[in-house]
Amino acid sequence: MTKTVIAKGKKRTETTVTLKPPNGPTSILGCWVINHTHQAKKVGKFIEVTGKFDVNVWYSHQDHSKTSVFTESIPYKDRIRLHYRDEPTSGHEEIIVDVVQHPNCTEAIISECGEKFCITIERELVAEVVGETKVCITVHPQSFEEEWSIRDESSSHEHGNASVHEQVRGNDQGPGNNHKQGRESSSF
Repeated sequence: MTKTVIAKGKKRTETTVTLKPPNGPTSILGCWVINHTHQAKKVGKFIEVTGKFDVNVWYSHQDHSKTSVFTESIPYKDRIRLHYRDEPTSGHEEIIVDVVQHPNCTEAIISECGEKFCITIERELVAEVVGETKVCITVHPQSFEEEWSIRDESSSHEHGNASVHEQVRGNDQGPGNNHKQGRESSSF
């Protein structure tokens, strides 16, 4: 018996949040995400990650005559599906969650009504469950690494005032930093 990784999971999430600053924005000068914290627990065959981060938007208002920074804390909850290699033999399991991509702004635009920010944020998490199990050791004369089949999960959601819409998306978008104003938008 030994302790080893018995299950893994990975999830990339893209979320659009809508924020309403106190002044009607003229343009967005910058957007950054800071203060990311999270905690995790195992729920069935999932790891449930609860976290939050702060979104800061530097913007101009009053017809480009003044600038301000608007900050809002955004909570989130991700469920990461676990892919088991071996079922645990004891109830004592350790949960490890690594942040592959901290929450990062990929797009910041002013909404069509001209009073809100629409901020697109991506993040990626990897979860592992460590537990006691039996192992089988094989000896290879040359360098060898066993493959572990794991599927990436990706999701996108919009986070407005009261509703969250979620859809599954492929992992065909790379990281980027693009801040635009108005209705223009680009894919990443």
